[in-house]
Amino acid sequence: MRENKYPYFPKDFLWGGAQAASQADGAWQEDGKGLNSSDVQPYLKGKSNAEIQRLEQEGMTLEEVRHNSVDKEAYYPKRFGINFYHTYPQDIELLAEMGFKTFRTSLDWSRIFPNGDDPEPNKEALEHYSKMIDCMLAHKIEPIITMNHYETPINITLKYGGWPNKAVIPMFEKFGKTLLDWFGDRVKYWIVVNQINMVQIEPWLSVGVASDQYDNEEEALYQAVHNQMVAAAWLKQYAKSSNLPNLNLGTMVADGTVYPYSCKPDDVILAMRQNRMQYLFTDVQFRGYYPQYALNYFKKQGDHLEITDDEMKLIHDNPMDFLGISYYYSKMVDSTKNSDQPNDTSANPYLEASPWGWAIDPQGLYNTLSQYYDRYQKPIIIAENGIGMYDKLEDGKVHDPYRSEYLGKHIEQVGRAIHDGAKVIAYCAWGPIDIVSCSSQQMSKRYGFIYVDLDDEGKGSGKRIKKDSFDWYKQVIATNGAEI
Repeated sequence: MRENKYPYFPKDFLWGGAQAASQADGAWQEDGKGLNSSDVQPYLKGKSNAEIQRLEQEGMTLEEVRHNSVDKEAYYPKRFGINFYHTYPQDIELLAEMGFKTFRTSLDWSRIFPNGDDPEPNKEALEHYSKMIDCMLAHKIEPIITMNHYETPINITLKYGGWPNKAVIPMFEKFGKTLLDWFGDRVKYWIVVNQINMVQIEPWLSVGVASDQYDNEEEALYQAVHNQMVAAAWLKQYAKSSNLPNLNLGTMVADGTVYPYSCKPDDVILAMRQNRMQYLFTDVQFRGYYPQYALNYFKKQGDHLEITDDEMKLIHDNPMDFLGISYYYSKMVDSTKNSDQPNDTSANPYLEASPWGWAIDPQGLYNTLSQYYDRYQKPIIIAENGIGMYDKLEDGKVHDPYRSEYLGKHIEQVGRAIHDGAKVIAYCAWGPIDIVSCSSQQMSKRYGFIYVDLDDEGKGSGKRIKKDSFDWYKQVIATNGAEI
């Protein structure tokens, strides 16, 4: 442990962690659950990390979706997760032992409405999640609940074409309303859509669109995001009309802002243009209109979105209450190599990277928090931050000083941002208990303070083992960030 140079965390700061039902719950054939977009992603045995990430960005064809939905040969890790569906009482107790003030997780859409268009919700699922939330509250852990964390029911893809179809909007509104009705008296913070801007990188998981489902894929993807923003605004309007004054609905982005490679004007302008298209999502949901730069981009690309005046009035009148940000690494653009297309970036020569190629940049978190707060003056929840690493279990122990070092340096930059005026209210370390990786379907890409004895093919006891970082984070929380 060392002293934090920026120990400026408020007394009521929410320290905790985050996960997704789709990566943790398992129990894919229990209590009436349907298949979702994460459940059909197979483990790609024998592929390199780079190959896995490339295939993830390419998505799946419609034929692959249909095949994987009925396949009984391949291993689909997210169907099994870490069995959190059954182990949550013991797992939450471990989080409470660390001193968690908050825990972010999702309520699987495909468990509550197995097909998405079901006339009534699955009551067994609602009762299960009600017990889980009560368990958190009993341990004095504030729930932060994500409504949709890559859990779009497969039926919505196969029958409706995914989120680009406006028919999906009322289905999700019905799902969200059900959650607010059931849990709004106990849950203050709701993230409507996980990482809404990741449609640019993970279109399959984000909006349930197969890679060959639309002739103009980019147009379909931006239409899908628009439809998600309409649904989020409707739910915000519903929350305001309820008798629950403490409801806070937020949007969430994965930080995708970039640095210019140099002070050469071409590099600076390219970075600015790429960053605008990252701010697009929050500009619409906080400011209530599409900026001209976005309209110009759509026109240049030949993307024709169906956006009505009524939808824009709904979005304008119902801005989100807070911003969730996931931050893992920073990016850079070089005008001699990159275009203004989102995610067309270059490696930063000044930064080291994780085994998965993610640049390690603690100051990038300070930059991100400061830029977003300066732009919107909205409360910020750090919804995810962490580093995936290969951990070794030796003699029943895991020594992971690299994790404490990474998180400590990032937490220090959070305090720095708070000191400079950013209203950051929560910090959620990603995957406090090891879970299946979102991008690679691997268990070996581990983020947690708690080791789970499972390998990439689901073999193992599932036993939970505290890593060295468990006690480290416990002390961070106990000192309210003064020691890192």
